[in-house]
Amino acid sequence: MKRPDFMALALEQAKDAALRGEVPIGAVLVADGVVVAQAGNRTRELADPTAHAEILVIRDAAAKLSAERLGGCDLYVTLEPCTMCAAAISFARLRRLYFAATDEKGGAVVSGVRFFAQPTCHHSPDVYSGLGETEAATILKDFFRARR
Repeated sequence: MKRPDFMALALEQAKDAALRGEVPIGAVLVADGVVVAQAGNRTRELADPTAHAEILVIRDAAAKLSAERLGGCDLYVTLEPCTMCAAAISFARLRRLYFAATDEKGGAVVSGVRFFAQPTCHHSPDVYSGLGETEAATILKDFFRARR
């Protein structure tokens, strides 16, 4: 049986977010090769500045797994997480982070504050970037181009 393409699922969540008028970022949280949670941004819909895709999947997975720490889980997200999301990833103790496009302006993993490299960071996941980067960047560029 072929393993699911988790980043492709995250990209679908990003496309769905764009259709709702949200910034098109999608995330999928996986445990033992099984999708536990998936979401796209919902900040506008929920009138909640913390309703980033990463936060939504971490909350959903923690509730479903009845665990505040998700050490055996991996997160796939279409854009480099911001500082808030990087902190949530650290506090959730996620095992691995895969992200598609780098966010030089708002990212906090390989850009900006580089949250996981700070001495005050309690947990750093293994980080893999560039998976699905071209498609994720195109989705974002098309979304913002249409709004200008």
